Amino acid sequence: MSKLIAMWSGPRNISTAMMRSWEARGDTLVIDEPLYAHYLKQTGIDHPSAHEVIEAGETDTAKVIEDLTAPPPEPYLYVYQKHMAHHLLPGMDLVWVDGLTNALLVREPREMLTSLLEVLPNPDLDATGLPMQVELQERFHWSLPVADSRTVLEQPAGTLRALCQATGAPYTDRMLSWQPGPRPTDGIWAKHWYASVERSTGFGPYKRKDAEVPSRHLPLLRACEALYERLIDHALEPIHED
Repeated sequence: MSKLIAMWSGPRNISTAMMRSWEARGDTLVIDEPLYAHYLKQTGIDHPSAHEVIEAGETDTAKVIEDLTAPPPEPYLYVYQKHMAHHLLPGMDLVWVDGLTNALLVREPREMLTSLLEVLPNPDLDATGLPMQVELQERFHWSLPVADSRTVLEQPAGTLRALCQATGAPYTDRMLSWQPGPRPTDGIWAKHWYASVERSTGFGPYKRKDAEVPSRHLPLLRACEALYERLIDHALEPIHED
């Protein structure tokens, strides 16, 4: 049975490595942040190559949604949609999301924020994706599976096995490794965000990020932690073979 799997992540949450993992299956078409162009056009937020992203992407959400709700094209059995949760802007009708198989990808807020601040010097709470991730959980009565980035890195096979079980796609060890380099499926923003993933051949070991959040961003960190704690209570437990 075919599946349209939507992974709603925040930035700097190993979301691109997760997309590589699903693409490595061979039976899955991946789509890279299809709402990004619309998000940038509507918000006017200054992201790297924002104008280029808008020009190259689709800004009509009706057309994007039509593509995202279409069955997988042959020969694929699954479509994996890599989304940033904050690309769902306030006021958007989310009825179309109800027809997808949804999951969330999260990361410990201090590590996420210190990484995000390297690219965006003044993010707000919405830019972390956490408020929309909580809203999605509330929409689905807190039933969405949550993959924690650290657990994925520490126990990739077990966590992916649990994620596959939760989304209804059979697990395969092919999800654990991939060829390095760029992909035709990568967004044109890859040159700004994907350097480490392009060098990777699999999920690297977890390495604690020791950087501290600057004092001016501590209120933001506290707000992120409060939302993250609500989400992490629903994190997937790795499943290991007997």
